Amino acid sequence: MEERDIYSDNGSLEERIEALLSQKDYAALKEILVSMNAADIYSLFEELKESKIPLLFRLLPKVLAAEVFVEMEPDAQAMLIQGFSDNELKEVLDELYLDDAVDIVEEMPANVVKRILQNTDADTRNMINEILKYPDDSAGSIMTIEYVSLRLNMTVGEAIKRIRRTGIDKETIYTCYVTDTSRFLHGAISIKTLLLAEEDEYIKDIMDTNYVSVHTHEDKEDVANKFNKYDLLAIPVVDDENRLVGIVTFDDAIDVMQDEATEDIKKMAAIIPSDKSYFKTTVFETWKARIPWLLLLMVSATFTGMIITSFEDALAAYTVLTAYIPMLMDTGGNSGGQASVTVIRALSLDEIDFGDIFKVIWKEARVAVFCGITLGVCNFAKLLVFDRVSFVVALVVCITLVVTVLIAKVIGCTLPILAKKIGFDPAVMASPFITTIVDAISLLVYFKVASMMLHI
Repeated sequence: MEERDIYSDNGSLEERIEALLSQKDYAALKEILVSMNAADIYSLFEELKESKIPLLFRLLPKVLAAEVFVEMEPDAQAMLIQGFSDNELKEVLDELYLDDAVDIVEEMPANVVKRILQNTDADTRNMINEILKYPDDSAGSIMTIEYVSLRLNMTVGEAIKRIRRTGIDKETIYTCYVTDTSRFLHGAISIKTLLLAEEDEYIKDIMDTNYVSVHTHEDKEDVANKFNKYDLLAIPVVDDENRLVGIVTFDDAIDVMQDEATEDIKKMAAIIPSDKSYFKTTVFETWKARIPWLLLLMVSATFTGMIITSFEDALAAYTVLTAYIPMLMDTGGNSGGQASVTVIRALSLDEIDFGDIFKVIWKEARVAVFCGITLGVCNFAKLLVFDRVSFVVALVVCITLVVTVLIAKVIGCTLPILAKKIGFDPAVMASPFITTIVDAISLLVYFKVASMMLHI
């Protein structure tokens, strides 16, 4: 009962670890650590002083140590590597899957990379270097070569024996790939199919030839989306001749989805993306990520001031018009933001492409008319009943509102599609950018409508 309380309360667990460290009761520490999941151990490490992590890490069995090492942030990994002996470093590296080793090499400073490569065997070093040659955003950069390959003329019994003999070192054995001597990919077969088949059946007769594969240079975000679309656990990566080069596993696809979602969120908030977590990012780095867009948006917002200045006479004649500028600008920005976020999401899921631009505009225009009329009617009643403005002024404000919503939604749905077509990330065309454009346009519409209807 006492032990369960320890694990249910993170604070109690940390206190227990601290107490055992001070008592140098390493046997009890090891007993606690080996009963924990790798991700939970890393979460525990994050709460402890950095100086205590190497000692706790050395208490872990080799396999669990490697799993924890993969979970850690690059700076924590670098700290451990610098404290490792060559033998300790080699033990950890030997337990890592190749794609995890590549990820670590990509994140480490040059002096640490040198030590890592010095403590790997020649074959592993060559394979790491091969994967590092692929573009950062490609399927090749996130694949692993640790897969199970079978031959066409193998029987089910022979295939199962091969899996038992070689599967221990593979990242996944749930899906196996059928190739010939030149690594040409002929099909895929699941372990479930093998277990349910007769031992004397041939692989070529029961394999799935309607498999999904990706090219080594295919965008990794598109690869991740295929996992979601086809409900896959792994996907084969092939070259121009359809030769099997490696596989991408589901856990790597999840990492890509998380990274891309984080990047899009930051771009949509007008922040330069960073790989570091919030607390790992310094104040200076956060300032550098945010200030360029803020400066750009501030400069672009000066157009709003210029428009207001050019209509000073109209505002002087009807000062009441000034009171509704914020409402019109905010409503336009919100309307454009709704459309842009919806379209950006659809673009990321491949639900729409550039060829659908007119269908998207037509749909958003109809939505804008309904939204604009609803907002206009409600606002018209408010202006007459509560604000007690004249009928004409209320009409000016509400007509501007309807037109602004329409323009904002058309701009909001169009810019992300155009951005993707010319090679930009659609997420850049999100709320801050669109709001700035719509603000200027809504003011122009407002003053033009006011000039015509109020004769100013």
